[in-house]
Parts: sequence; C-alpha cells; structure tokens
Amino acid sequence: MSPTAANLARAPHAALGHVTFLGAGPGDPGLLTLRAVEALARADVLVADPQVLDVVSKHARAGADIPQPEHDEPSPSAAQPALRDAANLVMAAARGGKRVVRAVAGDPGMDGDTGQEMLACAAEGIPFEVVPGVATAVGVPAYAGVPLRSSEGADVRFIDARTASERCWTETGASDATVVVTTTLDSVGTAAGELVAAGRKPDTPLTVTVAGTTTRQRTWTATLGTIAQTLKAAKVLPSPDGGQPVIAVVGERGAPARRDQLAWFESKPLFGWKVLVPRTKEQAASLSDQLRSYGAVPHEVPTIAVEPPRTPQQMERAVKGLVTGRYEWIAFTSVNAVKAVREKFEEYGLDARAFAGIKVAAVGEQTAKALVDFGVKPDLVPSGEQSAAGLLEDWPPYDPVFDPIDRVFLPRADIATETLVAGLIELGWEVDDVTAYRTVRASPPPAETREAIKGGGFDAVLFTSSSTVRNLVGIAGKPHNVTIIACIGPATAKTAEEHGLRVDVLSPEPSVHKLAEALAEFGAQRRTAAVEAGEHVTRPSERRPGSRRRRT
Repeated sequence: MSPTAANLARAPHAALGHVTFLGAGPGDPGLLTLRAVEALARADVLVADPQVLDVVSKHARAGADIPQPEHDEPSPSAAQPALRDAANLVMAAARGGKRVVRAVAGDPGMDGDTGQEMLACAAEGIPFEVVPGVATAVGVPAYAGVPLRSSEGADVRFIDARTASERCWTETGASDATVVVTTTLDSVGTAAGELVAAGRKPDTPLTVTVAGTTTRQRTWTATLGTIAQTLKAAKVLPSPDGGQPVIAVVGERGAPARRDQLAWFESKPLFGWKVLVPRTKEQAASLSDQLRSYGAVPHEVPTIAVEPPRTPQQMERAVKGLVTGRYEWIAFTSVNAVKAVREKFEEYGLDARAFAGIKVAAVGEQTAKALVDFGVKPDLVPSGEQSAAGLLEDWPPYDPVFDPIDRVFLPRADIATETLVAGLIELGWEVDDVTAYRTVRASPPPAETREAIKGGGFDAVLFTSSSTVRNLVGIAGKPHNVTIIACIGPATAKTAEEHGLRVDVLSPEPSVHKLAEALAEFGAQRRTAAVEAGEHVTRPSERRPGSRRRRT
C-alpha cells in the first residue's frame, strides 16, 4: 500500500467518504499508473468520462458501483456537450461515506475540467486527492515520435484552440517556442492560419495526430501553410468525423526527417492490423497480449467450447489413482487438460502436493506454464518440437529396474490423436488414456463479426490447429482473399488449403508465440517493401480485393 493509501485508511472523516480525481491517460490502457490501479481496486464508486470507461473499469474491484453520467444537449453557444451529473454523482456518493474515483481522460490538471468538483469537495470538507495521469498533450506527441524538447532546450507552449484568446495566439505566434495545439480535425487549418497571421512562417513544420496512443493513431506531417491541402489530399477532410480531437505540434521538432527516425509506435510491424484469434478465450489471452505488443488489435472468436466428459467416472478413478500411487508419470498435452485435473483436485479438496512422487510431463511451454501456476514444476518438457512427437523424442523408455511402476496417466480431449499413446506403448509403458474434457464446436459469433470475416474486415487470422480452421469456417464462413492466413504447422496449413485458403505465413515451430512472431516478421517485411517502393503503408484489409496473387 502506498503512503497516500495508508493515510486514507486513517482518514478522520468517518461520516464522509473520499474522492480520488484520477488521470486515465490519453487512450493506451498501458499508460494507467500503478497508483491509479491501486485506487481503482479500492473504490466503492467509479465515475468515469465515457472515453476512458473501458480503460479504468477493468481495474475496478468486483461489486463496485459504476454509474454512467448523462450528457446535456449542446446549446448553440456551447463548444461541446458538458457532463451534466458527474459532479452530482461524485458528491452524492462521497456524502454517503463512499470511496469514489473520478476518472478523466489524460491528466486532471491539464485535460480534465475537475477544478470545480475539487472545490465542491473542499467546501463540504470531503477529503480528496489527485492521481496525475499522462496528459494528452504530452503523451500523444511522444507516441507520434515528436519530442517536444531537445538538448538545446526550447520553450514549449500549450494551446487549447477552442478557448484560446487573441492575445494567446499573438504571443505564441511571435515566439519561436514549440507549440502543442489541442483542437479538432476540421479546425486544424484554422488554428494554423491563426499562427501564421500572428507571425509564424507558413513553412514551419507541423504534425497532426488523431486517436493518439491507440492502435487507430494516425499522424500527418505538413507545414502551417499546407496542412489543409494535405488533409484534403489524404481524403481525411471533409469528413463526418471532423469533430474528433487531435494534437498538433508546431515547430522544428515535428519535421519529417525527425519523424522518419522517431515514429516508433506507428512503425510497429502489425500496427493497426485487426487480427482474428480463433481460440478459446482462456487460450487466447497471452497470444492477444503478444499481438498487442506488435501494434495489432486482436479479436478473439472462440471456435470450440470445452465441456466435462459425458461419463466422469473414468476421470475420477484416475485422479484417485494419482493419490494411491498407481502412476509413475502423468502427461499433460494441453492447458485444458491441466485445468480439468485441477478442477477435479479442487472438487476432492486436493492441491499440488498430490503430485508428490509422480513425474510430470508437459507437451509445450504454455502447458508447462499452466502447471507452474498450479504449483507443479514439470519434470519433462520437449527440448525440440513442442508437440506430442517432440515429447516422445525425450521420453525415457520403461526400465523395470529404475521404474517401480510402469503406468502413465494421460488426461486429454475426446478427439485427441493416438500419436502419444502409441509412442508410449512402444517405449514399454502402460497408458491410461482418459477423456478429461470434451471439445465441441462453439456457437457462431455475432453477425457483424461473420460479415467482417467474409468481407475482408480482418487483416489476418491465426490458425493454431486444423480444428480451428474447420470450426471457424463452419461457424463463421471462409476468410476473405485479402486476409493474411497464418498457420501453426504443415498439418494446419494443409487443412486451410483444403478449405480453399491461401497460406501466407507458416510458423517455424509449432508454438502459438512463434506463430505470432512469424506474422509480425511478415508484417515488418511488408512495411519495409512499401517504404522502399515509396508507397503509403497500408493494412491488408485496405487493399483492393483480388490485388494479391496466390502465394506459391
């Protein structure tokens, strides 16, 4: 617990609650601070700006109240709708003795209009604190590759174009400071004109970033005199989305030469790619995290559902056999097998100590991780190929001298292949091949997702087994021709081709993480080729249907 949190626990205001004014950052969920996460986990009530609700709500404790502030209808004189009852919600909850978090986009001091709410708390003696966040005007340029200061040093000025006075524009235009302008997409040209009229040269470099720090981010580089034409040429304006907020940086630090070297975020290999991950939600989590690190937007679509076996008696006898010493080995071939055994253990009041004296094998790194999370360190994980065949290559033959028991417990799916069973028998072992869980085809995804799959709305799809190919096509249809198809191994690739799909990426190893790496490498090569050819970097879904030839 932080010193601030410790002080709150001793707050003398027993009858009143407490309010934390919290900055949620400019959009990237990873920019939420540790202190913010701590405050959210302890809140009774969370009142959040709509644009950051998804970022903060996932860190709220179970059972926290999350009321939704309503918006006033905009009046002709209002620049934008104002939150009508956020302050009322905060005050009502605090008066009732609740611990309240008031979350705003960016930083409360620079972005959030929370000053009046803080004064209201102070007037009623309600204790409050401020948890700073990454300000939008600072975070967005950093993600756009536009440093605001350099070793030479320079003034940095921040302007909100919606409220800036004539004096503000005049003073800024007369200076040589780097200017960070908060405005809207359709008002960028007007703001640029204000600076030119105030004395800035028309050829002063300018960058404009929309949806900063998110995978929808896009940045244009121009000058004060050409930005309006640049946005028009890029077919960005006119647009019904012209009212969306942007950050413009004016000054030499936004020059194209610098951006080419420093645009680290938008140059990620899969930046903005919408990638379909057809796996169970539990299996997809770590893979989706890896894809996000490459700049992708993963979309998880379960293609199979895991259910208990129809007749649980066989599984029950096997688990009892573990405790009574029936087995020398237990071999786990999937994360789902680990989960099935763990659930049966919990049903009987057992824990990882029941594995004492039993050798444990795991077919791959993800299965091994699931065992470690359970409290069991595997004795055997394939040193080469992460598969049943790889496990057999390292599995010792049965030796009656050194192995007091000749039996292996193999909990697995009802549709598993016989490769491992046959190989263990050939090595001299007796195998109890037990159905630990059943796999059934999942329900079809929503109509919107099905249309995106068939209509080319996804940039790539990762197939991690032959069953994911068959099931996805069965429940949602065949991915469009423009979608990049990535497969975990030759067998999966063959199944994809049998379903009329062109395989673009093949993992060098049968590992989901190697598959994601291979897709990222493909994306990087594709980006490099476009840059070297002087072409605009596009996502596969932005290409015309049929513009790509079948790979050979």
